[in-house]
Amino acid sequence: MAALYPATPTLHAGSLPPPLRASPLSWSASIAVSRIPPPPRLALQPLPTPNAPGNRQQSLVVRAAWTRRSRGEAEARPNRKSWKQRTDMYMRPFLLNVFFSKRFVHAKVMHRGTSKVIAVATTNAKDLRLTLPSLVDDNACRTIGRLIAERSMDADVFAMAYEPKKNERIEGKLGIIIDTIKEHGIIFA
Repeated sequence: MAALYPATPTLHAGSLPPPLRASPLSWSASIAVSRIPPPPRLALQPLPTPNAPGNRQQSLVVRAAWTRRSRGEAEARPNRKSWKQRTDMYMRPFLLNVFFSKRFVHAKVMHRGTSKVIAVATTNAKDLRLTLPSLVDDNACRTIGRLIAERSMDADVFAMAYEPKKNERIEGKLGIIIDTIKEHGIIFA
């Protein structure tokens, strides 16, 4: 009967079986071995004691491998943009740009991320130059606002933003253009 069954090694208390190695053809060999480095260790470094050159006694301070930026580091880099400055381009992607010259009124809607011009209207266009009695009065501003609204809707833009420059008030001709755009169904965010 011993010839029919091969002898199996018996395990004694306290002994472990030898580890099994995966064959290169087995399913366990296809699992990738993790190559993630271990977490950083804390280093104990002696802290130098100031004003005591003869004092050999040093205390131990725990220094982490990494820390967040301190206030001093943040002040050293003052040009870092705020959250609103970094995300505003994506939250309000379409921007109205209006320019008034002595002879004409120009307006355009641009996509901030790609700088693509979505809609343009100007009183310098041939059809407007020949039909409008004045190219810079309130009636011309209403016409420009209406054209910008229509052309923006044709391009599937239904919301836009206007950022006034420093010390610029939204009144007069600029206010007329923005109000006309709002009246024609464009939402200002």
